[in-house]
Amino acid sequence: MTVNTRMPESLASATGTITVDLAQIVANWRALSIKVAPARCAAVVKADAYGLGAERVIGALARAGCTTFFIATPGEAEQARKIAPDASIYALDGLVGNSAVAFDRLSVKPVLSTLDDVVAWSALSRARGRELPAALHIDTGLNRLGLPVRDVRRLAAEPSMMQGVAVDLIMSHLASADNPRDPKNRDQLLAFETLTNLFPGTPRSLAASDGLMLGHAFHFDLVRPGYALYGGQASQSNPAPVKPAVTVSARILAVADVVPGETVGYSATWRAKRPSRIATIAAGYADGVPRNASAPDGRPGGHVLISGHLAPIVGRVSMDLITVDVTDLPEGAAMPGEFAKLIGEGLTIEDAGFAAGTIGYEILTRLGHRFARLYLDDNS
Repeated sequence: MTVNTRMPESLASATGTITVDLAQIVANWRALSIKVAPARCAAVVKADAYGLGAERVIGALARAGCTTFFIATPGEAEQARKIAPDASIYALDGLVGNSAVAFDRLSVKPVLSTLDDVVAWSALSRARGRELPAALHIDTGLNRLGLPVRDVRRLAAEPSMMQGVAVDLIMSHLASADNPRDPKNRDQLLAFETLTNLFPGTPRSLAASDGLMLGHAFHFDLVRPGYALYGGQASQSNPAPVKPAVTVSARILAVADVVPGETVGYSATWRAKRPSRIATIAAGYADGVPRNASAPDGRPGGHVLISGHLAPIVGRVSMDLITVDVTDLPEGAAMPGEFAKLIGEGLTIEDAGFAAGTIGYEILTRLGHRFARLYLDDNS
């Protein structure tokens, strides 16, 4: 195992670090592939691979044998194609602006979610004089992107509307996959089976990270994990066979004594009830620490790990700094210049999200760019 670094400055002067275990991301993808076999396992790498660095993540997964990737935007399509020249790449946002020509040039398959998208891709196909591959996205109850039932039935009844469109995947998205007991999962499964039967023989994909844990009936031909690849566990009652792949740490800048009655941070939202020691750490909402991770009097908030000990965030999270109560830590555990862990073993992405009233997905994708990026790579 080697550590590869890409840092704008030396680690000695870095205010924080984001360590991405590429070997573990690959191991997670392989574990999910085994879980869903004989269905194929793709990788969702949109939003810069959920904030962890698409260039490195796509490269590692492609070397490991992943052949199908999902991105969202035209810019992400350009980057993904450079990194994985032979992969199947799907663009989840469909035809954004004038992206159709670019997608054709890049051999990227748009996920068509509206009749307008279908018509535009068909028109480009006729202009090119050849079929153009794409995916169809049908809505089964999420009511976000996706062709509604009436449009799906119309396309099935009027195949001329899709002249030149080589549909090689039909997909949908589950609304409540993080709750395996929600009956909406079964309702969407039934709707998906009913609508996709209108296009016999076309490969199908319904499940993402949590949906693939609902059982074989949800796997179809292809699953699309994203969050789970990076060690995320959105469903605590039905965890995926993956391990954390991200550690985030920030430097302790100072440790100071605060007397009872004194306040800490903007708006004086936290007041010391006892003689306290407060550590100031070089991380804030500009680095991805949610402002709601602050802990005003009477409400629990977020924590950090210092020398293996949990310490609560107190006072307002500001742009560049958080303040942490280290009064109960052993003497010498919190020292200026040392690092506090914001995410890692003992403090999961889900823990950080729950404490801030959000989800781990948002914690990952909001990680800032000021921290040094460290990549653990098995060179496979």
